[in-house]
Amino acid sequence: MKTIIEPFKIKSVEPIHFTTVEERTAILRNAGYNPFMINADDVLIDLLTDSGTAAMSAKQWAGMMDGDESYAGARSFYRFENTVKDITRFKYIIPTHQGRAAERILFSIVGEKGRFIPNNTHFDTTRANVEFSGAEAFDFPTEEGVHPDVVAPFKGNMNLHALEQFIREKGAANIPLCMITVTNNSGGGQPVSMENIRETKKLLSNYHIPLFLDACRFAENAFFIKKREKGYENKTPKEIVQEMFSYADGCTMSAKKDAIVNMGGFLALNDDELATKARNLLIITEGFSTYGGLAGRDLEAIAQGLTEVLDEHYLMYRLRSIEYLGEKLTSASVPILQPPGGHAIYLDARRFASHIPVHQYPGQAIVCELYRSAGIRSVEIGSVMFGKYDAEGKLISPPMELVRLAIPRRVYTQSHIDYVSECVIDVFKRREDLHGYRITYEAPQLRHFTARLEPL
Repeated sequence: MKTIIEPFKIKSVEPIHFTTVEERTAILRNAGYNPFMINADDVLIDLLTDSGTAAMSAKQWAGMMDGDESYAGARSFYRFENTVKDITRFKYIIPTHQGRAAERILFSIVGEKGRFIPNNTHFDTTRANVEFSGAEAFDFPTEEGVHPDVVAPFKGNMNLHALEQFIREKGAANIPLCMITVTNNSGGGQPVSMENIRETKKLLSNYHIPLFLDACRFAENAFFIKKREKGYENKTPKEIVQEMFSYADGCTMSAKKDAIVNMGGFLALNDDELATKARNLLIITEGFSTYGGLAGRDLEAIAQGLTEVLDEHYLMYRLRSIEYLGEKLTSASVPILQPPGGHAIYLDARRFASHIPVHQYPGQAIVCELYRSAGIRSVEIGSVMFGKYDAEGKLISPPMELVRLAIPRRVYTQSHIDYVSECVIDVFKRREDLHGYRITYEAPQLRHFTARLEPL
């Protein structure tokens, strides 16, 4: 098999600021050992997130120059709306400034105390918006999905048996909707099969519960289906995507992922009453219904990005570049979540730093050392991000302790990825030198964004 090359040429470049280990040690201390608090100029390779960090194409930039900035009824909105409708086939397309705004609007309407929202795995902002509404968020990953070393094609699937038990226990009337996150970000960027989406819809229909997709990485999920699920190998990504959405009653979308833009999102719905309520909230909090907190140029860029993301050459390169990094790390015995996901490599922090107990945040120890020693910014997805406390104040940890190396779209070359692999391997070889951390400040919600820590 020949090398899969980047399906683009570089037209514009941005310089990288190099720092020393001594400088980064001080930067890390001043940031409270939290990568979110580090200035981007002080980062060498930024793998904090793939959200809004993509490089846009020449056609996207050209579209931005053609953006219609009319307050109401701009032609850029109608191009955006038509593109989203063509892909999703939903009746109502409501633009928002990013995905969490779509979540906030949706759960402000359907969520309240005494209601429950199941998901294969909620990501951080989804869970926060559910809980802020007064409702409770519950995750139902498959058994194989919570074991990083188990190799399976669709580890992001919904656990249908557990979901049905939950519905019977809580009562369908108390579950306004169920979500499936594609791909399953908190579960390691793992895909969800078409069969699982179809069977989830069938189960929910028996109880008259709507199905929504958290569609941030819908195209990456579709390409996994094409590669791994029988009967889809000859279908185009667009055809697979359209079938995925056909089983859903609506979706939330952060366009900062698979629309390959720096800002934007939308809420898509079929329900007339829900759409009316959502648009009313949009006007109060985001903007008029034909711009929703976005400039016309942003709507143009999203429409173009949603077209480009379904190109098979792009998707092949995207998934292969993640797989390439995974192979390099696995060959050096670095424990990662297997198989590699669609947008990131997830280090298995429990095995990577097995000498650090969970309540001392082994993932954060790896994150800090990757930045200190190599200038690589990553993020902990474990007990710092998702940990809670019981009535006695004891930490309740999530099923997995992970460190995510999220690869921005069309930003880094193979040599950058080779550098990342070399540095991760170096830290792994010195893993016994890593020490735990404790939290000295945390916010009541989404604490990982602003928390401050100190080494033990």
